[in-house]
Amino acid sequence: MSSDIQRAAEIIRNGGLVAFPTETVYGLGADALNPLAVARIFEAKDRPSFDPLIVHVPGLSEAMKLASAIPEKARRLAAKFWPGPLTLVLPKVPSVPDIVTSGLPSVAIRVPDHPLALEFLWEVACPIAAPSANPFGRVSPTTAQHVRDGLGDRVDLILDGGPCRVGVESTILSFLSDPPVLLRPGGISLEDLQSVIGPVTLDPHAREIPLAPGQLQNHYATQTPLYLGEGSLTGRLGYLGMKMPVDPDSYERIEVLSADGDLREAASHLFAALRRLDAAGLDALVALPVPDEGLGRAINDRLFKASQKP
Repeated sequence: MSSDIQRAAEIIRNGGLVAFPTETVYGLGADALNPLAVARIFEAKDRPSFDPLIVHVPGLSEAMKLASAIPEKARRLAAKFWPGPLTLVLPKVPSVPDIVTSGLPSVAIRVPDHPLALEFLWEVACPIAAPSANPFGRVSPTTAQHVRDGLGDRVDLILDGGPCRVGVESTILSFLSDPPVLLRPGGISLEDLQSVIGPVTLDPHAREIPLAPGQLQNHYATQTPLYLGEGSLTGRLGYLGMKMPVDPDSYERIEVLSADGDLREAASHLFAALRRLDAAGLDALVALPVPDEGLGRAINDRLFKASQKP
């Protein structure tokens, strides 16, 4: 085993970021079970919203630890195409953080078909959440130099595995319904999928990422009405903000995202805090925008969407 692999594994265990090659594109990886580490991915990429991330594992047995159920058809595809450019969207177990799945009850999982990636995954012994290792909106990187050019010192280590073999992102197939739904075409063709499991439904919205909440205007809406900014609301109110409200006695329930003003910590706490407030049986929720910079823009984007009415 190379010293680079050992160093990469240590960085991940300490909450850092490692760019690594797959057969599709280079990924920007963090420990998928560490919300603060995952928040660094969004920060490094200047990613403007909390879109679901694909989680990389070295084999089916590791995937089974992340999914609460793996249908028989999904197992057949895994046996045929893993390792390979196929991502399966499955119901998640509670230990998968909300920041990885964008608050959705599902998780996107794949086993990359690249020897260096697999060696890295076996050595680190934890699932790795990883979007493409490039600034948001730029062309996906297929060499280590592309990663250096785009991210520079925002990544703690780049594992250089040469040019990516496939060079286009993985096919994404959701098993949240039957027949399964093709969310994104990629390295495994629709015909290849159908040859193994039969009918596959095409997603009419052609989402670019699995069940991407950013494309649904009120996806983040809470059951309890949520309002941006303090106003003249009455009743049993909940509060969400970066710091304590000016008049804490006005609120029945208060959620502070980061007492230290750390946007990364705030990002990792956002979805769980919204869920706790929504479950408290309140009349309305008040959310204050956070500083609109870095990860703050993503947090404010999600708060805005949560405040929109269907």
